[in-house]
Amino acid sequence: MDTWLKLLLFVAVHLSSTYGYDGEDPWCAPIKVKNGQARCRTPRGEYYKNVMGTRCNIHCNKGYEIQGHPEVLCMSSKRWSGNYACREIRCPKLTLPANGGIKCSDGSYFNSRCEFFCSPGYQLKGERSVTCMSSKAWTGKHTSCVDVETPTIKCPSVKEKTAEPETLTARVYWETPEGRDTADGILTDVTLKGMPPGSYFPEGDHRIQYTVYDRAGNKGTCKFAVKVRVRRCGRLHPPENGYMKCSSDGDNYGATCAFTCMGGFELQGSTARVCQYGLTWAGTEPSCAPMNINVAVRSAAALLDQFYEKRRLLIVSAPSAANHNYRFQMGILQQAQCGVDMRHITIIELVGVYPAQIGRIRHRLIPPGLALQLRLLLQISHTSYTMVLIDKHGMDKERYAFPVTAAELFTLIDTFPLRKEEMNVQAEAGQTCN
Repeated sequence: MDTWLKLLLFVAVHLSSTYGYDGEDPWCAPIKVKNGQARCRTPRGEYYKNVMGTRCNIHCNKGYEIQGHPEVLCMSSKRWSGNYACREIRCPKLTLPANGGIKCSDGSYFNSRCEFFCSPGYQLKGERSVTCMSSKAWTGKHTSCVDVETPTIKCPSVKEKTAEPETLTARVYWETPEGRDTADGILTDVTLKGMPPGSYFPEGDHRIQYTVYDRAGNKGTCKFAVKVRVRRCGRLHPPENGYMKCSSDGDNYGATCAFTCMGGFELQGSTARVCQYGLTWAGTEPSCAPMNINVAVRSAAALLDQFYEKRRLLIVSAPSAANHNYRFQMGILQQAQCGVDMRHITIIELVGVYPAQIGRIRHRLIPPGLALQLRLLLQISHTSYTMVLIDKHGMDKERYAFPVTAAELFTLIDTFPLRKEEMNVQAEAGQTCN
């Protein structure tokens, strides 16, 4: 055998016995770390990293974490002292936001980006997206879906109505509107501000408002107007020396205005006028003309008929103008002239004894023969003082043998049925005696 060959064989045998590289020495399987690497140290700095006594530290790539033993030892059993693996880092499972969802690029694993979205009608509050970090935590804070969209509600269009005849109101109907919300759907719990449908609305413009809330407290409102118009003819005025009494509001469609005259005046023209649909008054304009008393009639009855339903009569009779009771009574009546006129009283004076007797109605003289007929018709004595009160229906209401005060006379007349109606009319017209 060649000398050099013998030398090489000797060195190989020596190295094998020294470092344990013969077939009987323990060897561990080579370390392979998926998604990581091992950093190993051998006992004597050998080239191979799986000889007995080798220590290896396991390191994982970014996004992975060690699962098992971070350090392993190659034992004499030709096995490593523990198990190891690099597993992908995983963050806690995200909670789905109510009324929303999540879309992730890689589930809950490291570096996965998750984007939040909300159902129609809702809006994100918080982070729009989060990312799984190496610390096993998600970036950002809590995200939720909130309902910030206001519900919608549609009111009816403007309602215009015209009042019926002799009324100042109109009944107006409409359907109660419903609210609609993207998140909550149809909302029927609406709040009304104003008069409800089916109400009688007075003349003028009225604002109606509806309000609706969704479950999140968002408010929606709508408004519309109810317009009620009253057809009017324009105001009438009472005739001079007369009164006017109107129904309803006085000048609205269907209203009727009735006219009367003060005592001593006669109505000429229409006794009543009605406001027509065309906004004009029916009839002719009334006036109050002074009462024309005809003293040239042939009988006392014909004279009295002129006052029927128009005037009350106070007939003062005395045997002469010098009679004390006559003069005293006429003085009382002259001082109470306003009260006399208010009560529609015409005073007829019969003074003297036929054929020298005279009659007088204010400044108009009654012929002696007619004055005599009056005394005979009413059975009034010409030898003593007498005063007779006759109502508007020609009824003999009271006779006085002595003078009476105006207050006593007026108190009696004010109890007459027709007088009560007259007082109401005069009060409405503001006619009083100071």
